[in-house]
Amino acid sequence: MASSTLFHSSLLPSHRRTRKPMAVKSAAASPLQPSSPPDTRQHHHRLPEENIRDDARRQRNGAPTPTHKLFSAKYVPFMKSESAKGRTDEWYSLDEIVYRSRSGGLLDVEHDMDALSQFDGQYWRSLFDSRVGKTTWPYGSGVWSKKEWVLPEIDDDDIVSAFEGNSNLFWAERFGKRFLGMNDLWVKHCGISHTGSFKDLGMTVLVSQVNRLLKMNRPVVGVGCASTGDTSAALSAYCAAAGIPSIVFLPSNKISMAQLVQPIANGAFVLSIDTDFDGCMKLIREVTAELPIYLANSLNSLRLEGQKTAAIEILQQFDWEVPDWVIIPGGNLGNVYAFYKGFKMCHELGLVDRVPRLVCAQASNANPLYQYYKSGWTEFKPVKASTTFASAIQIGDPVSIDRAVVALQNSNGIVEEATEEELMDAMAQADSTGMFICPHTGVALTALNKLRGSGVISPTDRTVVVSTAHGLKFTQSKIDYHSSEIKDMECRFANPPMGVKADFGAVMDVLRTYLNKAPRK
Repeated sequence: MASSTLFHSSLLPSHRRTRKPMAVKSAAASPLQPSSPPDTRQHHHRLPEENIRDDARRQRNGAPTPTHKLFSAKYVPFMKSESAKGRTDEWYSLDEIVYRSRSGGLLDVEHDMDALSQFDGQYWRSLFDSRVGKTTWPYGSGVWSKKEWVLPEIDDDDIVSAFEGNSNLFWAERFGKRFLGMNDLWVKHCGISHTGSFKDLGMTVLVSQVNRLLKMNRPVVGVGCASTGDTSAALSAYCAAAGIPSIVFLPSNKISMAQLVQPIANGAFVLSIDTDFDGCMKLIREVTAELPIYLANSLNSLRLEGQKTAAIEILQQFDWEVPDWVIIPGGNLGNVYAFYKGFKMCHELGLVDRVPRLVCAQASNANPLYQYYKSGWTEFKPVKASTTFASAIQIGDPVSIDRAVVALQNSNGIVEEATEEELMDAMAQADSTGMFICPHTGVALTALNKLRGSGVISPTDRTVVVSTAHGLKFTQSKIDYHSSEIKDMECRFANPPMGVKADFGAVMDVLRTYLNKAPRK
């Protein structure tokens, strides 16, 4: 293992600095920052009887100071304003099983920023960059390559990872040019992941912490969640990898078969309940209050620590340049806050000089945040979510509403919505340019289209659309669209197969007609 891939304390003194206002450091060498990225050219050979965990353990044992001695994190009450932070002495160890503050409010994971800020922005950029593309345990993961900012005190042996993250940042050249007149549009394909959605990023953190708790003999018999599909897939897969029982509450007949089969295949105990997501969420909260089942929904703030790494990864993929806009589909709204938190940490610790503007995109059939935004943030009212093709965000009473508002207000953010026809048309347009996106990404692309049309986003703005799940999970919606079988929907971009007789002349006639009409660009 290259010594640079571990956070050895012997590396630290030359990069320490005094506490000062955060700013992006120049690349020039100084006594307070590295003159170059950590050296990754050193090589060693793993012993024949070792696996990558054994190898990492052996290397780690040679480090003068273990990583978990350097940094720490804890639960604190979530505060709706930045100025309110630090006004309470209430906090909890991450090893406690707690989901709410004493007042019943949300919790947040707070890192020791004083300790993290002892190392400058260039140090963190170089460290994170040195781990990309490696198989070193656990840094081959896009989440655990930022371990010091995620769950710093966990032992590497307790981590449950599928080397998630490191997902493709796709330059949507043709879609941007053809439909939006943009030349710097990108799609962050978080759905190209172990279980096909961004939920893997948070679940690796949560299940790893449960694994740690079980080794500490804490009273946990399993992990449970309410889900619209993707959360249950991630939970069941990571629990199966760790040998931990998983329990899933799903709303009956409201998720795709591709989503339903994932927790079943991974051995989860699946309850199909005659209610919607909000009803399932209410039940799982009641159950976990009575039984020693660890709650895995985003009410649990640990998951957001993993999800925030997608924001850090975007900056890393742009060589630490900040995009102008990041557009995120929103349902339960934890992901909006997670992205903000990742960008904000990078700003505070001097890796970048600003936070991008955030846009949360909601389906019109489940749009409580949009309505709250349009009211000028005067009054939040939960809604009864109607059926939407963007089923994972079909949530009318989001748990993380307060978190999302903080993220949007502090990033000069915007909320937009998409009708069913708009989101399905956007999905079809994107697919026609070489993508294969989910309906939720169609919601985000619709929001982008509207903001381009109103001039809020300019043709040259660097814009990132977050794609939260793989399109293969939603093939039935694509089949229905291209078959023009969706009631009250024109399906303007449907591309059904052409039936032709098994006759050379008939085939030639059809091909000539097609080639005369086919677009060249």
